[in-house]
Amino acid sequence: MQRQTTIKKDVSYRGIGLHSGREVSMRILPAPADTGIVFVRTDAGGRQIHARAANVTSTLRATTVEENGVKVFTIEHLMSALHAHRIDNVCVELNAEEPPVADGSSLAYFDLIESAGIEELRSERHEIVIDRVCRIDDERTGRFVMALPYDGFRVSFISLNPHKLIGTQYEDFHIDAQTYRREIAPARTIAYEKEIDQLREMGLGLGGSLENVIVYNDEGWINPLHFADELVRHKILDVIGDLRLAGIIRGHVIAAASGHALNTALAKQIAASLG
Repeated sequence: MQRQTTIKKDVSYRGIGLHSGREVSMRILPAPADTGIVFVRTDAGGRQIHARAANVTSTLRATTVEENGVKVFTIEHLMSALHAHRIDNVCVELNAEEPPVADGSSLAYFDLIESAGIEELRSERHEIVIDRVCRIDDERTGRFVMALPYDGFRVSFISLNPHKLIGTQYEDFHIDAQTYRREIAPARTIAYEKEIDQLREMGLGLGGSLENVIVYNDEGWINPLHFADELVRHKILDVIGDLRLAGIIRGHVIAAASGHALNTALAKQIAASLG
C-alpha cells in the first residue's frame, strides 16, 4: 500500500510572475491527508482554489485554475515539481494570482520541496492507475496526447516546430525524482523573439526576461541552452504538471506537440473516468 505524503516544514520563495510581472511571495505548507494541492490567495481573503482538472478555466500560454471567484495561473511548473516528488497534500499560499517564475524552469521548486523534506502520512494514496487508453486529439492539427497502461510513470514527447533552428525534437523518460531533476527540471520556458511584443500587447509575458525565458530568433539562440533539446524537455515538464491536476499518475504518457489545452483535457478525461 502506498501512503499519502506532504512536506515536513514550511518553505518560502519570492519573485515575479512570468505573465503578470508582479512581485509575489509564495509559501508552501504541510497539509493533512486528503487535502490535495490547494492554492490559498492571501490577498483575496484566504480564498482557496483546489488544483483539480475540473477547475481549469484557461490554457492560454499557461494553465489557470479558478474556484470561489478567484484564480491562479501559470501553475504548471510548481505542479510538475510536486508530481515528480509524488506529493499528495500541500497548501500553497500566494499574495498574487501567479507563482514566481524563478528561472523559467521547475528546478527552484523541485529543490525547495526537497529542502522541506517529505513526510509520509498514515492514509492510503489514491494513485491514478491508467488501465485503458485515454486520448485527446486535435483533429485540425493532428496533435494529440494519450495515456496508456504502464508499470511506473513514463513520458514520451515529440515536438514539431517549423523553425529551422528547432525542428523535430523527441525525448522519452521514465520519471522518477532523480531523472526528473537531472533531465527535466532545468528545462526553461522558450519564446520566439518576434512573438514577444504581441504577447505583451495581450497582457502576457510581462515578467519575462532573459533571466527566465530562453529566446530565439531567425539567427539563433539569444541566451545559452541547458540542453540542445531544451524545448521538448520543457514540454515534458509541462505535461507532468498539467496531468497532476488529475492526481498522481501511473502510466505511459505519449504526446505529439501537445500544449496546455490538450494536456488539461486529458487530465479532465482521466479524472472523470479513473479519479
